[in-house]
Amino acid sequence: MAATIQIGEIHADVVHKDIKNIHLSVYPPVGAVRISAPLQMDLDTIRVFALSKLGWIRSQQKKLREQPRETPRQYVNRESHYFLGERYLLKVEERDAPVRVRKAGSKLVLQVRPGMSAEKRAEVMDAWYRHELKQLLYPLVTRWQDKVGVQASRVLVQRMKTKWGSCSPSTGVVRVNLELAKKPPECLEYIVVHELMHLVEPTHNAGFTALMDRHLPRWRHCREELNRLPVRHEEWSW
Repeated sequence: MAATIQIGEIHADVVHKDIKNIHLSVYPPVGAVRISAPLQMDLDTIRVFALSKLGWIRSQQKKLREQPRETPRQYVNRESHYFLGERYLLKVEERDAPVRVRKAGSKLVLQVRPGMSAEKRAEVMDAWYRHELKQLLYPLVTRWQDKVGVQASRVLVQRMKTKWGSCSPSTGVVRVNLELAKKPPECLEYIVVHELMHLVEPTHNAGFTALMDRHLPRWRHCREELNRLPVRHEEWSW
């Protein structure tokens, strides 16, 4: 059961689950607020709880607003693009040949057909990012599944506006944000471990934190690094 409540000027999504305690989260990159509450807890009780945390919510959202933002990309020569945390300059080659992207030293070479629009160039780049991310993601998921002793039913790469990743413990589906292709590999690993841990512990309780500490002791550093990095300009909608 899902609902939305108003906390001052902030909207919060409420999801009732079969859990014992209430949990409040503020998600990057846009600062979306989500509350997971026990099945029997009424909305008035949840609203009172959220109001008591309003200062903390605003503080977290302020941090996200102050994150560096990438300017909209035009996909032209010498434009900066990122891959696995490294900065590359884009080189555009117009040819009457199949489109593709390749790395060449400190450059990403975008081969497109003559007259191709910025939107189509973006699609080519996104397809390349998706392919490259999957090459890193699936071996990483396999390794951590074996280590933790869980099995995701599906692992999907998607463009996500409010989260770096998600997990549905009831279905075993794990989703990873395509933007992680631009971030350092340790950030991808953190998200993989975080989401797989939800197959063991669905909530962000003390048990979940203990599991993260045991399996990935540097997870807090990875989280801070990920939230410090630039996000796509068009994903911000305050």
